[in-house]
Amino acid sequence: MLLSEMRCRPEKFEAATGWAIKPEGACKGDVCVPLGGGDFDLAATCETLGMAVVHDEALGVWSIGPETLGGRALLSAEAPDLVLPTLDGDQFRLRDLRGRKVALFSWAPW
Repeated sequence: MLLSEMRCRPEKFEAATGWAIKPEGACKGDVCVPLGGGDFDLAATCETLGMAVVHDEALGVWSIGPETLGGRALLSAEAPDLVLPTLDGDQFRLRDLRGRKVALFSWAPW
């Protein structure tokens, strides 16, 4: 979910994430997670549902990731330093790209 500010209406949140905001909490399918009542608070809801939140100040956008109720969320958007061989036999270090936006894709043949 991409936003220009860290707030939205519950209806927009549901349309983007599938989580309906109800009096009993955030509900998706048969799962309801209590939110504590009161007005819809996007930041608190994301924290309760274990959704990663990343802000790009230069572009003025917020990105909200999927829920991770099992506690397996990334704690930061910073990747570990990976070292991989290139096709030429040299070493590629992920840290050489620090400070730049990077999309990592992986694939396995099994």
